[in-house]
Amino acid sequence: MSPAIKYTLGRIGLFVVVLALLTPLPLNFLVAGMIAIVVSAVASYFLLAKWRNQMNEQLVGVASRRTAEKQRLRAALAGDEEAAREGDRATGKTSEPPR
Repeated sequence: MSPAIKYTLGRIGLFVVVLALLTPLPLNFLVAGMIAIVVSAVASYFLLAKWRNQMNEQLVGVASRRTAEKQRLRAALAGDEEAAREGDRATGKTSEPPR
């Protein structure tokens, strides 16, 4: 399962648990919801740190791949034939020799 999905489901789960714990108290539903948001946010900072870090690493990897592709495209548009051949998806050609 994706780290982003695990972290998001963990955050939602913490919110639901805290809100369920607050329902027996004589509070307005909106006040209980706001308290549940704050408490679950603080709890997730400590309890879900591992998943948050995994999600961050995944996002950094995606961002670096997009940056590399963007640089390659700019080089290809500037006339660099090698950069154009490296990512020619239409013809399926790559710079790697066939095996």
